[in-house]
Amino acid sequence: MEVSPWFLIFSICCCLFASGSLSVEDFNQAFPIVEPDPGHTKLRLSREGLEAIQRITNPISAVAVIGPYRSGKSFLLNQLLSLSCDEGIWVWGTPQELTIDGVKTSVLYLDTEGFESIGKSNVYDDRIFALATVMSSVLIYNLPETIREADISRLSFAVELAEEFYGRVKGQDVAFEPAKLLWLIQRDFLQGKSVQQMVDEALHHVPNKEGDKNIDLINQIRDSLAIMGDNSTAFSLPQPHLQRTKLCDMKDRELDPSYVKKREQLKEVVSSIIRPKIVQGKALNGKEFVSFLEQILEALNKGEIPSTGSLVEVFNKGILERCLKVYSETMAKLGLPLLEQSLQAAHKKSREDVMKLFDQQHFGRHHAKKSVMQLDEEIEKVYKNVILANEYQSSKLCEGLYTRCEDKMDHLQVLRLPTMAKFNAGFLQCNQSFEQECVGPSKGKYEQRMMKMLGKSRSLFIREYNNRLFNWLVTFSLVMVVVGRFIMKFILLEIGAWVLFIFLETYTRMFWTSESLYYNPVWHMIVATWETVIYSPILDLDRWAIPLGVGVSLFVLYWRCYGKRKHGSRWLLPLYNNPKSGPHRRRSD
Repeated sequence: MEVSPWFLIFSICCCLFASGSLSVEDFNQAFPIVEPDPGHTKLRLSREGLEAIQRITNPISAVAVIGPYRSGKSFLLNQLLSLSCDEGIWVWGTPQELTIDGVKTSVLYLDTEGFESIGKSNVYDDRIFALATVMSSVLIYNLPETIREADISRLSFAVELAEEFYGRVKGQDVAFEPAKLLWLIQRDFLQGKSVQQMVDEALHHVPNKEGDKNIDLINQIRDSLAIMGDNSTAFSLPQPHLQRTKLCDMKDRELDPSYVKKREQLKEVVSSIIRPKIVQGKALNGKEFVSFLEQILEALNKGEIPSTGSLVEVFNKGILERCLKVYSETMAKLGLPLLEQSLQAAHKKSREDVMKLFDQQHFGRHHAKKSVMQLDEEIEKVYKNVILANEYQSSKLCEGLYTRCEDKMDHLQVLRLPTMAKFNAGFLQCNQSFEQECVGPSKGKYEQRMMKMLGKSRSLFIREYNNRLFNWLVTFSLVMVVVGRFIMKFILLEIGAWVLFIFLETYTRMFWTSESLYYNPVWHMIVATWETVIYSPILDLDRWAIPLGVGVSLFVLYWRCYGKRKHGSRWLLPLYNNPKSGPHRRRSD
């Protein structure tokens, strides 16, 4: 019997080889798995049948029968499954298991709604055809009597779809294994030709000497079908009996013996080409098959008219987005800023990994090229953003280092105690830290700025260094004169301070300028002594000058006010206690 036009699109008509986890009761009737929505505008899944499929743990192989309305598809299924017409597609046979290449496989036979039934559009037929083509492992194209141009056109769509999903050159790993195509011509009116000859002739180019565009289109359709030559089989069945309306009431002994013989041969052919459904190099179990079916249906329901391109692009869109996410996440893990060469190397490696991942997962060959180009464009967009982020982070880092060095140079310009050694140490540290820490595309620009700034700071410091040191030494000599005379009363200290002061003042007066002093060897000796005393890796008097000055001042004051009085009284005490001392003698006299 034929499936009702709007109630069933796909029905599981029999599971010959059920998983060991399923019982006979799980498949004691046919289940719809895809049906139209209430508005009859889209296809939707029927959970009743899908729940039974999801419990299958074995690899699944789907055999779909497609063809025109009232072409005998359901009778063919009954014959293939050795079921009577009373059982039809609604009753399951006894569950069995088929071992394919050593693997137990569960086989689903799918009946489909016939094409060209009343009240349906070609778009609706194409959706059914596309769904059957993509989800099946074996596609039986059931045609009565002959092959029409409409059959070739419709099949070309399915074959092109399979070819797009195939997406690989023969001999290499495939992302999606297309269905085996079986041309089945029923009621043998081949007029002495074999069914293979009939198929070959139907696919031959139509002569087009006048360059008719319509004929060119027809020939393009034939070219698209020709690529499936190695993936198709042709078979014919003679008419079972002249009284076609009574076929369901007839036993095998009443049917034409040639039909019965050919039918058994057909069973063997179908069994020989059954393979598990392979997607991404993996055989699908029940749960994975349902998930794959959901993905196909979502793609088919996108847009009014399904096409190979749009369907493939929908599949590839999800893969593209996942690959782009992998690339983005990989690049986001990079510690920016990086050297431009390092960033380019990271981009190249990440892109190669993502392209390899996309190549392993994508669907289609022709439309996949478009998806590859799109993925490459999206990667370039992300990479450009990463480049901008790298430039920003590099500029931010180098700007911070530059500002820190600039502040350090400004600080060294105004040292309380000017010292060339400390300036040089700060200069070297600043230069080394910038060279090591500033990375990325902004380094060259900031290196030039840094060189100018450091050079300017060094020139300014050297120019002011001698003048400031001269003023410090003049001030220092005067302070030492006061300390030597009034505080410590140490004549040598006072004399030394006077000598230094006189030398500094008279030399500059004699030679008119202080700059002439800076070439004098005595001045070089003074500078070397100053540098040694003021700054060393152990002691930095510029930092400790004030605390040390305060400490020394307090000590001098203490010694001046209290220590000297205390030590002086101890020194005078024996004079008063000694009877031979002067005062005692005067007292006794």
